[in-house]
Amino acid sequence: MIEPRPPQAAGQPAPVREERASGNGSLRRLAYEKIEDLLNTGGLRPGHLITQRELVGMTGATLGSIREAVPRFEAEGLLVTVPKKGLMVPSLDVKFVREAYQVRRMIELTAVPDMIRQLDDRTIDNLIDRQKLLEAELKASGSSASPDLLDRIQREDWEMHAAFVRTMSNSLMDNIYRVTAIKIRMVAQQRLKVTGRNAGRIFGEHYEILKPLAARDLARTRTALTRHIDNSLHIALGGQVAPNE
Repeated sequence: MIEPRPPQAAGQPAPVREERASGNGSLRRLAYEKIEDLLNTGGLRPGHLITQRELVGMTGATLGSIREAVPRFEAEGLLVTVPKKGLMVPSLDVKFVREAYQVRRMIELTAVPDMIRQLDDRTIDNLIDRQKLLEAELKASGSSASPDLLDRIQREDWEMHAAFVRTMSNSLMDNIYRVTAIKIRMVAQQRLKVTGRNAGRIFGEHYEILKPLAARDLARTRTALTRHIDNSLHIALGGQVAPNE
């Protein structure tokens, strides 16, 4: 059974993905995850030039752990070292966005048969219940949803999709998906982020995926997931999706 991981609260570092070891390895992982969260949430944007010492101030991590984490970001194409200036978040163009969504679509749709097999009824019910609780909280807030609530809705969305991909039990695929998702958020965060105006549509699209998934209807699950991803691409490229579309 694949259990979704609870999303962390706003302002908290991204959850550690593996058992924490003692020593430098643990500090390096924590530094990596805190920088990753800055990339995911727009704390670091494409074209942003920053020093390692500035990252210490933004993350609370040690300078040594930041230095150890940087090579991984460079290898993944998430940061670029600029000699004598620091680190730069690379700029990504429209062509990249289209290609990244093609990768996302291939991975998530490939996962659908595994989602049908691996996600048991309790896990799917839990995913639906978490959506309903957040939706109820949003409705209760009226037109003044707090940044914390919107952040929790956003992270629930990210975690749900990551849980879908994890059903394949393929660590290579997990990492390709994770890095691709970070890059998409880096380039289109302002257009894709959850707001009080678009959250209702997002909940609706999630239910359209989760209900046929609960019914073990592969074709309808695949169709709903495709539509959801295509809508996200359309928005990332500057388009709009009406609430009832």
